[in-house]
Order: sequence, then C-alpha cells, then structure tokens
Amino acid sequence: MTPRSAWHKVTDHTFSCMFEPTIPFGDPELIRASAFHRYLHEPGGPRARGVMHETVTRPAGLSASLLADLSRFEGPGQASEVLEVLAACVRHAQEVIVHLQMADVVVPLTVFAVERLVHCPIKLDALLRERPTELRVLHVEPAILRPPGDRETALVADDQHYHPLRPVLWEFALRGSRATLLPEIAGPVAYRVAPGIEVGDLRVTGALTSTIQRLQRDSVSLRELADWPGLDVVRAVRLLNALYLQSGLIVSRTHRAASDSWFGVLSR
Repeated sequence: MTPRSAWHKVTDHTFSCMFEPTIPFGDPELIRASAFHRYLHEPGGPRARGVMHETVTRPAGLSASLLADLSRFEGPGQASEVLEVLAACVRHAQEVIVHLQMADVVVPLTVFAVERLVHCPIKLDALLRERPTELRVLHVEPAILRPPGDRETALVADDQHYHPLRPVLWEFALRGSRATLLPEIAGPVAYRVAPGIEVGDLRVTGALTSTIQRLQRDSVSLRELADWPGLDVVRAVRLLNALYLQSGLIVSRTHRAASDSWFGVLSR
C-alpha cells in the first residue's frame, strides 16, 4: 500500500466517504467544517450522545485520565483550546487525532506523544501560518495512523507529513489562543529555565533569546518576569507555557520569589 493510499484508507475507514472533499485529486482531501459538524451532531454521533471526546473509529476509547484532564478546560458552550489539548495528550502519553477547524475545513492533527511526533496531511507551515488563535478544536479521538517504523505499515503515511512535536507545542504556546498559565505551573511559584534546555530547533527571536538566557540564572515570579524588557503579562505567560511544554521549566513553590506571584489569577 502506498503512503497516499494509507491516508485514504484511514479517512475512508473513519468517515465512510460521507464528507465532500474540498481539494482536487492529487492533494490531501480535507473535510468541510459544515459536514464535520453535521457528523458530530447526527443521531448517534458524539455530540448527540452528550459526549465531547469519544472515539468513533476504535472500540477502545481515550483513557479515563485523559478525558478527565480534557474536561477541566471545557465550559458551557466553550470548546477546548488547542494548547490545552496538546498539553494533556503529552502528559498522558496518548496517541490521538485532534480535529482542528481551520477556516471552512477540518485538519486532522495526529499526535504521537511518546515518539514526540505529529502527523499533518497539509504542510505544517500552512497550518502554523494561519492565526493559531482562530484554530478551534472540534473533536478528539484515538489515533488511527501509526508513526514511522510501526509494524502496521499499511497505516504509516508518507514521511513528509510527520514532523517533530516540539516546534508545534512552541508555536501554539507563543501564538495560540491561550493567554493564561497552564494549571500545572500556576499559583504562587517562582520560575527558572533548566540549564540544558535545547532551543535550536525552535523559533526563538527578539527578546526571547536574552530572556531564556537570563532565566537560566535567575528564579523569578510571573510579576517580575512581566516587567523584563520586551515582555508584558501575556508574553510572559505564553513563554512560561512554551518552556513548560519543552520540559525546560523549573517551578519552585518554596523560593522566596514565589511570594511575589499573582497566585491563580492568571490561570484557569
């Protein structure tokens, strides 16, 4: 089976050819958002059953712990943010498809947390070039595609569509819709960057370079960090989230600087 037919097998198996393709043959076929919404709300569909995150392609669903984590971020009429979902998948080391609405189409982003990879059927630059604040999570389900090297070769797609997870987490943290601290790093704490953090494959520009270097020497509160050159509260929050998702943030609740935090005001 060719890589492209593997992708078609997955989409056909998942959606039974019920969706209208949006891109001519020869390019990846993306589902129209309107069709995907109808699928979610059709009789017997996930939303009709009152379930926000449920598998529709495999008998084994998402783990109870991941579902509980995802539910923390949902409110009445409010969808989860991309960064929250990606962070939860990484924490629970699960392989999932995150269906993202981008303008009038749906992009299935498959996350392989253990392998630290993502699969995207369109060019990743095209996804990240869009305003990440406008991307919406429509649905989350267990992954069908497999990572490179997996024994289920029929479900391994073209290598060009697999990408490192690190830059994706970095971009969504810095440019996505979440402007509050992730719960795991919120509260009266002090922050410092781990000495061995690697940022060579990340887009680090402007004041971020000097900020990261300074954070390797000093432990500071969010209030202090927000006053550094080139930063404000929102930029500081986004940077802390980004560093945390790179496993490069040291969080201390006993350091003297922790008493200068804004507690949980800037978290949700």
